[in-house]
Amino acid sequence: MATASASTDFRAFLDSHLDRDLLRFTTAGSVDDGKSTLIGRLLHDTKSVYEDQLASVAKSRVNRAGNGRVDLSLLTDGLRAEREQGITIDVAYRYFATSKRKFIIADTPGHEQYTRNMATGASTADVAIVLVDGSKGILPQSRRHSFIASLLGIPHVVAAVNKMDLVGYDEARFRAIEADFRALAKRLGLRSVQIIPVSALEGDNVVTSSANMTWYSGPTLLDYLETVPLRVHVADQPLRFPVQLVVRPDRTFRGFAGQVASGIVRAGQHVVALPSGRRTQVKRIVTWDGDLKAAGPGESVTLELTDEIDVSRGEMLISPDAHSNSVPTVSTAFGAKVVWMHEEPLEAGKTYLLKQTSRVVRAEVKRIAYRVDVNSLEHLDATELKMNDIAEVEFETNLPLFFDAYRENRVTGAAILIDPLSNATVGALMIDRAVSTATRDRLPALLAAAHIDLAERLRELLAAAGHRAVVLHGFTPDEVPVAVRALQLAGVLAIVAGLVEGATVLNATDDAGLITALAEMGVTV
Repeated sequence: MATASASTDFRAFLDSHLDRDLLRFTTAGSVDDGKSTLIGRLLHDTKSVYEDQLASVAKSRVNRAGNGRVDLSLLTDGLRAEREQGITIDVAYRYFATSKRKFIIADTPGHEQYTRNMATGASTADVAIVLVDGSKGILPQSRRHSFIASLLGIPHVVAAVNKMDLVGYDEARFRAIEADFRALAKRLGLRSVQIIPVSALEGDNVVTSSANMTWYSGPTLLDYLETVPLRVHVADQPLRFPVQLVVRPDRTFRGFAGQVASGIVRAGQHVVALPSGRRTQVKRIVTWDGDLKAAGPGESVTLELTDEIDVSRGEMLISPDAHSNSVPTVSTAFGAKVVWMHEEPLEAGKTYLLKQTSRVVRAEVKRIAYRVDVNSLEHLDATELKMNDIAEVEFETNLPLFFDAYRENRVTGAAILIDPLSNATVGALMIDRAVSTATRDRLPALLAAAHIDLAERLRELLAAAGHRAVVLHGFTPDEVPVAVRALQLAGVLAIVAGLVEGATVLNATDDAGLITALAEMGVTV
């Protein structure tokens, strides 16, 4: 009986652990601001460090703490070069948990030459902790790290004013830095900002409240991390299901495997395939453990559809709801913020592979709109990007992408650039918007023919003239605008059979009539 009771208690403990929220946060700051020491203090004071690890660090020849104390920064500075130089070079990931939440920490480099490492480590963070040396105030590096946090769309930013022990825990000094940081946050458009005075070395306001700063009544850093609201769940956003693989184990089953990027997909709901605009219904949501009634963001599932439509890897299923902003931008030309990560510079005219969700296309650099001085935040003219540069760049792709602005969806708005020869990842992209192209077709977005056979023939004639077009099947009048908008942005014409509001009707009953009607629009078949 005692064994059964212990087993039950253990299962209850595991269940409670699994049910806790997971918060990802990143740390950044200038060299010697104390990032690694702060993380070491969090791990140490939450009892998340093993005794043998502490003993090993205490005996390390590079332990600089002295007086029998342990240099807590060595708990995260894992590389030999980091320990010897006392700086962070690579991104160090650490995990710990409290009774309220689980945490993944990305301790990112502070130096400008490691900007690409910081962007990598911070890309999935819910909170950014920007350290400010209380004895020095806000430095250019602090501005740079805050800018990168805003660029990456991190929902919450904490300014941890560290080394308050070096300024005698002076409230006036803290208030001056607090005012400066709030002014910077307003300029960068940071919406959720918390400023906390701490001493990572002494442990003030990190895990426990400080007796040396009774003038501060806000939360400790750990209190804040345990209670800050997680970002608005992507389940509340429109459905985005990028197809990763077509699953066909036998002739009786054809499914589309992928991971839900945002929104909820439910068995029985209608979906639209991009870029074809074909409408169908979800028949089953299949997983290894059995069918699901619904699947949400981050879940990897296979969708079986009621119709045999052509959907390939890299294409997308979305909701057909015409009464909400449910359609992603579909375009072959777009602008994006770029963090350049390679020794070889980015130049206008070069072509790379671009990967966005599961879609891989060829992307040509059309122009560099400007480069950002990450210290002063000025926009500068540029003809190339060097490693660690950040810039606004316009691209054109050989196939359309289906994307949302990065600030609205961090999954479908993100992409990477890949060198086609070395297969190295050379740049990280945060997509802003679609841009116009001179090659966009100027024909009406929606054409109508008298019946379905004539509509199919119209598509064939347009294809022969070099125009991409699809016939919309099975859409209700309310759903047609959604498909038309997506196709129009991709430079694809939509065709319907019968009278539909907004369509340009071709008064024709045969080939000759269609050819004449197209000629009147400037299309020679």
